[in-house]
Amino acid sequence: MPDRLFTPDEANSALEEVRPAAERLVALRERMRELERTQGELVTASGGNGGGYAASDLNAAQQELVGLAEAAGACIERLTSLGVRVKDVDLGLVDFLGLRYGEEVELCWHVGEESVAWWHRVGEGFAGRKPIDWIE
Repeated sequence: MPDRLFTPDEANSALEEVRPAAERLVALRERMRELERTQGELVTASGGNGGGYAASDLNAAQQELVGLAEAAGACIERLTSLGVRVKDVDLGLVDFLGLRYGEEVELCWHVGEESVAWWHRVGEGFAGRKPIDWIE
């Protein structure tokens, strides 16, 4: 299936659906990182004198982590179905494929930004972002 092409206006309109899925993805990843730290602490504590932790604490953390990973996967699927490319799950960074003077470019947005206001050449990445400087 070919990638959908967005104008800057279309990308900004799509944020109505993209933003909630990307925000949820960022929140899920944050909780996953917390649980991964907790798991590490539980493994270390149980390897020592136990620290009062039971194997059930470790199992509960693992089960929650699996559920969060599934939910994060669902967010990524949702974003992909909306026609965006997920670039960084921790930042909620997505690109909308677009055209700038006939050249395919990526319109770049991440959670916390008000609008899609940046672009970069395909493959150039976040570091190459420039303000959108063309009229559709």
